[in-house]
Amino acid sequence: MPLGPAVDTAAQLEAVRDVLRAISRHPFDLEPVLAIVVERMALLCHADMGFIFLPAGAGMYRGVVSWHTTPEHDAIGREQLLPVDNGTIVGRVVLSGDVSEVEDAATDPTYTWKEGQRLGRFHTVLGVPMYREDRLIGVAVLGRTVVRRFSPDEIELVRTFIDLAAIVLDNVRLLGTIERQREELVRYVPSTVGELISSDAAEPILAGHRRQVSAVFCDLRGFTAFAETAEPEEVIDILREYQGEMGRIILQHGGTLEHYAGDGIMVFLNDPHPIPDHPMEAVRMALEMRSRFDEVAAKWTRAGFDLGFGIGISTGYATIGRIGFEGHYAYAVIGSVPNLAARLCAMAEPGQIVVSGRAHTAVESRVSAEPLGSFQLKGFSRPIDAWAVAGLRPD
Repeated sequence: MPLGPAVDTAAQLEAVRDVLRAISRHPFDLEPVLAIVVERMALLCHADMGFIFLPAGAGMYRGVVSWHTTPEHDAIGREQLLPVDNGTIVGRVVLSGDVSEVEDAATDPTYTWKEGQRLGRFHTVLGVPMYREDRLIGVAVLGRTVVRRFSPDEIELVRTFIDLAAIVLDNVRLLGTIERQREELVRYVPSTVGELISSDAAEPILAGHRRQVSAVFCDLRGFTAFAETAEPEEVIDILREYQGEMGRIILQHGGTLEHYAGDGIMVFLNDPHPIPDHPMEAVRMALEMRSRFDEVAAKWTRAGFDLGFGIGISTGYATIGRIGFEGHYAYAVIGSVPNLAARLCAMAEPGQIVVSGRAHTAVESRVSAEPLGSFQLKGFSRPIDAWAVAGLRPD
């Protein structure tokens, strides 16, 4: 069968310029750029129609843009998911990972997507894989309404254009990843910080940095025994209510929720939202949490659930930043400060708020507290002074 005419070099350069201009105008907007890519490569390759198919999940592909096809074929290409098999040109490209061509889709018995061929009225059809860093991210398809194979120069031209399209696809993928990360992180910080995390100023915050913070760790006393004897539904209900009530107070005081660990809650203050008097704000938050817990626990006691509440607070310098992996990032505090808060919480009696010596020094003129003594805590080489906060001073 004859091949198509030679490619016009000047027209090719102008088409490449058109695509590059489209990329500069729409760096994160997929369809406008892909539409120009399909149109220019189809015209230069003397094709009668063009398409780009992208993965749609579950091993299927869907048409996202088309040029010069029939309305019926465009609709079925967008609405109908194509499986990865030898019955379609898209499936053949995906299975082989390379260029595939069907000389006449109307008569080829192995080309089984006859509905698409009938609605598109194409005969010779070419499929070219779209790669980004050795990863197949789409398939470009050109069709002719007559039987005429594509030349090697035309195939190479298609490769050039889909390489440009791959840049935009990668931009969109990266933008989606960044947005997902920011959405994940916003869940862990006060609502007042959500705008900051979602802005361009977020990057230095998400990177590891050092700052003085107050860490607050709290958990339930008697929870293990309760979980062993209660029904799973009851355990879940208690945790939901407890975490919901404490979470509201945490956000009201500008705290950043680092994580839940069963009945344990780790919070830190003064990052990323600055709180000048964060040790005192941590104590106020802890007192409010204890008061609210007493109200909620009274109801649990009437239901036969005997649970207590302990809190530990420490102040000092820590490293804060993003940890985890794509789709599962968290904004975390690293260092001895959160560890000490957890140790102080563990030694607290039900209803006690235990603070470190440094935290107590920062608030001692404004709170009533009793010294508990010095303790050799796990993970700390020196004894730690601890104080039990009773409440705020009247003045």
